[in-house]
Amino acid sequence: MAIRHLSSEETGIVFPAKKTSYRQITEVTEYRFDDIRPNDRVLDIGANAGGFCIRAARNAAHVTAVEPVTVAPLLTNIRANKVQVQVIAGALGDGRPAEICWDDCRVVSPTYTLRELIAMSGGCDFLKCDCEGAEWSIDPADLQHVRRIEMELHLPPISGPVNPGLLWYISENYSFEIERKPCHDILGVMGILHAERR
Repeated sequence: MAIRHLSSEETGIVFPAKKTSYRQITEVTEYRFDDIRPNDRVLDIGANAGGFCIRAARNAAHVTAVEPVTVAPLLTNIRANKVQVQVIAGALGDGRPAEICWDDCRVVSPTYTLRELIAMSGGCDFLKCDCEGAEWSIDPADLQHVRRIEMELHLPPISGPVNPGLLWYISENYSFEIERKPCHDILGVMGILHAERR
């Protein structure tokens, strides 16, 4: 998968949201996504300030962003870039409300299974997931119609236990690589999964 990484400088994207006590992620160079197709249904779980979903919406007509904490700056940035993105204020999880922490900000958020998020979004062809460990709650069967995955994989103590069933399903159904950087261990990250359905 030789796919180019994008930054805001080369795309003309703006992020005018005001400063907050928590980090707003606007650069997403770790993800590969210039293979998004115009008819793809893109689901961005853990959208933060919109770094991924805003870029995706320039290529795909149907983009949904899921975010429990940084919803206000996300909406500001979507409007400033004049893109169409559906926003779900919530998080990936088991369907029960959960306390979600991002830097100094804590919220109690509704959570949804991946199956529920896909239904709320009208489907998913391209999944980007950066949800601080909740990725291990994904039922592998929910990936049945997902063509492409870009996912940050977390390790305990950031996440709960690793779900070997998810890794097995991906290895059986996708061509993939897990990209690692020296800082990942310190940050509690196994790596970035880049996967395309065989």
